[in-house]
Amino acid sequence: MITLTLAASLLIGVLLGVLGGGGSMLTVPILVYLAGQDTKQAITTSLFVVGVTSLAGLISHARAGRVRWRTGTLFGLAGMAGAYAGGRVAAYIPDAVLLVAFALMMLATAAAMLRGPRRAPEQAHGELPLHRLLIQGLVVGAVTGILGAGGGFLIVPALALLAGLPMGIAVGTSLLVIAMNSFAGLAGHLSGPHLDWSLALAVTVAAVLGSLIGGRFAGRIPQHTLRTGFGWFVVAMGVFVLSQQLGPVVLASVPVTAATLLIQRRRARRTESPPRAMAPTPEPSRH
Repeated sequence: MITLTLAASLLIGVLLGVLGGGGSMLTVPILVYLAGQDTKQAITTSLFVVGVTSLAGLISHARAGRVRWRTGTLFGLAGMAGAYAGGRVAAYIPDAVLLVAFALMMLATAAAMLRGPRRAPEQAHGELPLHRLLIQGLVVGAVTGILGAGGGFLIVPALALLAGLPMGIAVGTSLLVIAMNSFAGLAGHLSGPHLDWSLALAVTVAAVLGSLIGGRFAGRIPQHTLRTGFGWFVVAMGVFVLSQQLGPVVLASVPVTAATLLIQRRRARRTESPPRAMAPTPEPSRH
């Protein structure tokens, strides 16, 4: 299974490089279902893997000018406090509860991404106010520490939908925040399960290679395609994790979930698309 684990780790890095998130959502299930780790050990390993991989992916985005440093640094500093606290609290939460909460958070985030912003952001080219950056950073950081997710699946929507950053810049900036949150969450977890360093380093090397590949393609993908791809990827992972924990009942709900998201997406498109101009009525001939 180690070969399959490393191949999946390469995909983790590609997703982090292209989408600025999603890697952490794959890392925990891969380590649990492929590498055979228990949930808390997988969470600790995931934080190390995602933190290092995010730093590697950040380089190409920074060179291309797709990082908003002030926003990312402030968001990340607040997130580090939340991530450390979340990592300490996670030791007292049952594994099944952690995974179900993880999956439900993914589905809620996916719905927000596929629906898109309900109104045009007022600060598309400005900076998010300090108090909003700190509050959002603390919340995302706490989720990072508790669930072992780098937070990209929350950070990218927060930066794109709430801060009004273009999707490409939100992706690049999120990698800075993910790295900061991951290492803070790791510090909170190190007093718990032992970290399997050989597996962690092997998975990290594969993921870093993937992030370098993904970073080269990130700037060439249209913004709408990035948003849609990110949303549907999160849906797929959320349904998978829930199905592993709750069984066939969740699998039966997949068509309903997909139909609901499609309806929301179509409504958002109708709202955003401008009305079509009516063709001029030809004047009657006077002859």
